[in-house]
Amino acid sequence: MADYVVEFGKDGRRIEADGRLDAAAFHRNHGPIWAVLERFLAGKSGDVLEVGSGTGQHVVHFARHSPGITWWPSDLNEQHLKSISAWRAHAQAPNIRPPLRVDLSDPDWVRLMQAAGGPPEVLAVFCANVIHVAPWRVAEGLFAGMGALLRADGRLFLYGPFKRGGKHTALSNAVFDTSLREGNPEWGVRDIADLDKLADSAALALSEIIEMPANNLILVFARA
Repeated sequence: MADYVVEFGKDGRRIEADGRLDAAAFHRNHGPIWAVLERFLAGKSGDVLEVGSGTGQHVVHFARHSPGITWWPSDLNEQHLKSISAWRAHAQAPNIRPPLRVDLSDPDWVRLMQAAGGPPEVLAVFCANVIHVAPWRVAEGLFAGMGALLRADGRLFLYGPFKRGGKHTALSNAVFDTSLREGNPEWGVRDIADLDKLADSAALALSEIIEMPANNLILVFARA
């Protein structure tokens, strides 16, 4: 397991007999996140990839509300992949595909994912609470893969805490950032300007910044 993986199931929360994990954040943020995704996905069809699916709870919620969309969960952590599979089986949602093992730090991750049966192109990529608990090369890999994966009308949605103009948007985010960097100096809350540079190198552009509860944001990137 890569050293940047944050593993659910080690925080004292209940693990179901079938391997389903529960993330506290899911219960707080799934509604507001879906409100943003639904605005883009409404009336559309196609495939959506979630990278860093964690427990698998988000993708189940999204799939239940969008029967015309095919959802592809993914993660790197084996226990997460087991939990995603268990939530998929529990939900019995026909529009969720089996989870894919994806390592965003591998520059070849899109080709490897597609060789493993993943989608050739996607309408959207959703990534929540990943790039600040990972080395910068994970963010680089994520954006680098978009050119080969996103449809012409596709979007990349990034959810989490971000800095704006080099400054934190809330004291709680600053404290969180310090704790992350103390635990691993390669981690940390990312600045929107730095992500915008990665987007530019991948022929993407930041199209929208959406304020979310608890001092989080959703950044939306489209083809430039």
